[in-house]
Amino acid sequence: MSKKNISDKHGFVYSTDPNFGFQHEEGPAAETLPPPQQKLKIKLDTKHRGGKAVSLVQGFIGTDEDLQTLGKALKNFCGTGGSAKDNEIIIQGDQRDKVLQWLVKNGYKNAKKI
Repeated sequence: MSKKNISDKHGFVYSTDPNFGFQHEEGPAAETLPPPQQKLKIKLDTKHRGGKAVSLVQGFIGTDEDLQTLGKALKNFCGTGGSAKDNEIIIQGDQRDKVLQWLVKNGYKNAKKI
């Protein structure tokens, strides 16, 4: 498939115009805030997960690499799986207390459970 026919986030899938091209928005890379300035929220979620509970860490501001690093550290500390994408970290199971404990210990003073 040619690059001009790849869908984008605005819903365009295909164009018959031979000169059509998607305008990819390339903004400046988001700088990662230091841990004391991060306002992280930890909540329990079961929606669209087949009844399984996960702990969501939301509100991270920074680069995707730093998000992945923080997610990996939290998953290792909790001893569970999960993922980090779209500026939120998903930890399998109800791990809210452990996650909050690790975040406060590592300088994330504004983290709170919801």
